[in-house]
Amino acid sequence: MKKNLDQWLAFLESNHPTEIDMGLERVQTVAQRLDLLKPAPLTLLVAGTNGKGSTVTMSSSILNAAGLNVGSYMSPHLHVYNERVRINGQPVSDELIVESFEVIDEARADISLTYFEVGTLSALYIFKKCQVDAAVLEIGLGGRLDAVNIVDPTGAAVTSIGLDHQDWLGSDINNIAFEKAGVYRPNQPAICGQRDVPSRLIEHAESIGAHLLLKGRDFDFKRLAASWSWHGKGQNGEVIELNDLSLPTLPLENAATALQLLIQVCPQLTTAQINQGFERAHLDGRLQVFEQPYKGIMDVGHNPQAAALLNDSLAMEPIKGKRFGLLAMLKDKDAKAVAQCMSVIDEWHVAGLAGYRGQSASELEHKIMDAVPVSSKHDTVASGLESLREVVGPDDQVVLFGSFITVANGQDWLSAQENNKN
Repeated sequence: MKKNLDQWLAFLESNHPTEIDMGLERVQTVAQRLDLLKPAPLTLLVAGTNGKGSTVTMSSSILNAAGLNVGSYMSPHLHVYNERVRINGQPVSDELIVESFEVIDEARADISLTYFEVGTLSALYIFKKCQVDAAVLEIGLGGRLDAVNIVDPTGAAVTSIGLDHQDWLGSDINNIAFEKAGVYRPNQPAICGQRDVPSRLIEHAESIGAHLLLKGRDFDFKRLAASWSWHGKGQNGEVIELNDLSLPTLPLENAATALQLLIQVCPQLTTAQINQGFERAHLDGRLQVFEQPYKGIMDVGHNPQAAALLNDSLAMEPIKGKRFGLLAMLKDKDAKAVAQCMSVIDEWHVAGLAGYRGQSASELEHKIMDAVPVSSKHDTVASGLESLREVVGPDDQVVLFGSFITVANGQDWLSAQENNKN
């Protein structure tokens, strides 16, 4: 009997002995059998500790505004698996994903693949079947040995380099930079959105003859009151300046990186197309604003670098009242370092997360209590958001953050409030 999507996902979660199995040989063999190494004429890779999803989303939106059919692949998802694989911003159907899983399962024969490896092949299969003009692909973990890195890209970007996934990538920032630089290719645009770049990234890019462009050296941006400006390098090394750009809802640091990558691979882009792409770009859970039942913002930021970026974004938007932080994080993340980055929070609250990687509010409080004072603890994100109704005023703002699961729980709570109203 044929499996539906939920049954396939359950099968894939248990089919390989380990959740993560670094290395490209197995997945590359299957990709070659299915001719998936070049999923689209224009194929872009986006790696980095933070900002990958925003960069993929804005790049895809701009390319779509320029008239291209664009496939984008990101992970993890917030609510349904289909969110990972999109064409022109819309999640693909269950039927298309199931078809891809069936084809991959037959092609792999006796080769065992992880959940993520099958998911990557699935995205490549769908993009090739749908004949997209461009595929913008997020690297899941690291770069050099990530399954997505099997493709033959037109260009690549590393958005940022920080400490995360240390169990797999180590705690040496230079080694992490080397792993991420593994997405670069000889004679291809190689963008880096990190300002203080670890030396090994530069050394690797230069050693393979990649066309390396660094933020702060080769391209940069400036935020203005109601717009922003950008300057960078064209395909032939010429200086390009763009002014009066539309402010996206996603971080400008990532917008600037996306723009440098696109200018390198699509020099025919117009300012109107770029602005339209930025205006349309939206990604749930990244600086996501909500207005009811009180004012708030939610963000998936779960490491110090992401927290610092969130803090900077909030600092640029002062409010009259207080900012209430509601933090819920997985137990394998550095909660204390995250809390220390969030200087804009006036009052701290914590919530627990379920699951094998989750932790209770008490465990989380213990980890951050030396950094920030905790006003209240809650078993769940929903109960934390509900309790804040009692204290949040019209000039205040709630900041919910800490993980993808945190934001998904927050979105579920907001949906319940809306349903109760109706």
